[in-house]
Amino acid sequence: MIVRPETNRDVDAIREINIVAFQDHPYSRQTEHLIVEALRAAEALALSLVAECDGEVVGHIAFSAAAIGDSSPGWFLLGPVAVQPARQGAGIGRALVEAGLAVLRSRGAHGCVLVGDPAFYGRFGFRQYPGVAWHGVPDENVVCLLMAGEMPTGEVVYHPAFLVEP
Repeated sequence: MIVRPETNRDVDAIREINIVAFQDHPYSRQTEHLIVEALRAAEALALSLVAECDGEVVGHIAFSAAAIGDSSPGWFLLGPVAVQPARQGAGIGRALVEAGLAVLRSRGAHGCVLVGDPAFYGRFGFRQYPGVAWHGVPDENVVCLLMAGEMPTGEVVYHPAFLVEP
């Protein structure tokens, strides 16, 4: 398996992976593929990586600029991350997260925030910080990874692509 930046030829595979990976997810509105497409159209994908096995794209992760509160430059939002259902549990998601975070660190990022399972993302150092909130999301599912500087507080500010309707 290799993890690499997305290319134009990966767009259809990325769409399909995001559709099938979230098809039966209990907390998904099944808009992940639309979010990625809206971020791409707005040139707001700060980082988009794919996992490839034997020439086939089997996973995808997206990062976009974010902020916490009024002023917190250098923050990114991780999501969505998706792996073909038949390949889940094989370490592909982990490899995508680790590769993406390594790129963000190399670019001097201050941190990364996401909405997700704290048990899964805790493996990468993400945790809930008091004073960080995402409107409508339980606090325990808003987790951050501080990479540099001090932890900001406030509401998470993200790209409007995340509000796309099905």
